[in-house]
Amino acid sequence: MEMKEKKEEEKPQRHRAVEIRGESFVNAHTHVYSGLAPLGMPALATPPRNFIEILQKIWWRLDRALDEKTLRASARYYMAEARAAGTTTVIDHHESPNFIDGALDVLANAAEGIGVRLVTCYGATERNGGREEARRGLRECARFIRANRRANVRGMVGLHASFTVSDETLREAGDLARELGVGVHVHVAEDFADVDDARTRGYPGPLERLFTLHALPPGSIVAHGVHLDRVQVEAATSAGCWLVQNPRSNEANRVGYPRALAASDRVGLGTDGFPSDMAKEESALFDSAARSTPAVPESRDALSRRLATNRDIARSLFGHAPYAPSAPTMDVQEIRAHAEEAAKHLWRRMKEIA
Repeated sequence: MEMKEKKEEEKPQRHRAVEIRGESFVNAHTHVYSGLAPLGMPALATPPRNFIEILQKIWWRLDRALDEKTLRASARYYMAEARAAGTTTVIDHHESPNFIDGALDVLANAAEGIGVRLVTCYGATERNGGREEARRGLRECARFIRANRRANVRGMVGLHASFTVSDETLREAGDLARELGVGVHVHVAEDFADVDDARTRGYPGPLERLFTLHALPPGSIVAHGVHLDRVQVEAATSAGCWLVQNPRSNEANRVGYPRALAASDRVGLGTDGFPSDMAKEESALFDSAARSTPAVPESRDALSRRLATNRDIARSLFGHAPYAPSAPTMDVQEIRAHAEEAAKHLWRRMKEIA
C-alpha cells in the first residue's frame, strides 16, 4: 500500500481505555510490522512509479529499519487498534530482515498482552542476503512453531513472494510446512511483476511454480491473487488453499481488481498492513467492485461472504472461530504514546537506509 493512503486511514483514539465492539472480526492477511506507518512516516521526495518501486522505496526500507523495540511498539499499537475496531483475530505475515531471530515471539507476546488472537509467520526472502537470509527466515518459523505454547497464537511457514526467492527456498518451505503440519502463507500474483518473474524462470505463473515445487500444502494462505485467472483460482481452491483479497491495498498500489477470485468459495478478506478495521475493508471491497471495469462477476451478497470465510479460516487454524479477549480494557493513550516515540526512532533508522 502507498504511504499517503495509509496515513489517511489512521484515526487516533482520544479516550484512555476502550472495550471492543460487539463484533468479533478476523483479518485474514496483514502486516503488523507496518503499525507505526500512520504515525508520521516521512513522504518520499520522488513518488514511486510502480508496484516494485513502492516495495523498494517504502516497505522494504521500513522492514529493514525495524529492530526489537520498534517492532514491539508497532505490534502493540496495531493490535490495540485492531481490537478497538472489533477485530480479535489477526493473521499476520512478518518481515524484519535485520531482526529475524526471536521476532515472532515479540509479535506473539504483544498479541497476548493486548488480547488479540494471532497467527504469524516469518516471510522468508532472498532479496537482501540471498539463500542464507531465506534459511534464517524459515528457521525462525520452525523455531517458533515448535516452541510456541500460547493458547491463542499459531504459527505458519512464511514466504514473502515467489519472485524474491529461489526454487530451492520454495521446496524447503513446503517441506518444512509438511513436517510441522502447517500451511504456507505467501503473496501470489499481487502485481504482474510476479507473473513475469515466474514465466522468466520457465513456469506458466507463480501459482504453478509454487505447486510444481510442492510449496502449497493444504491450508496454505494465498494472499492477493490479483493476476490469477479462473483456472488458477480453481486449482488453488481444489488444493485446499485459502485466497485472501485486500481491497484497500490493491487500490492504493493500483495493481487491479482480482476478478477471478469469483471462481472460489474460499476467499477471505485482509488489509495487507492497513488498520484492521474490517467493516471499513468490506466497504472498500464493495466500492472497488462497483468501480471495476469490466463488471465484477459477483453480487454484493457474494462479496459479503468474505468476512464469513475469514471465520472459516480462523476455525481451520484454531478449531473454533469466535474469540473474545480475556482483558476487557486497554490503555490506548499509553500504547499510542509509546508508539509515537518508537516511530521517531524508526523514521531515523529508515532515513539511513538507501
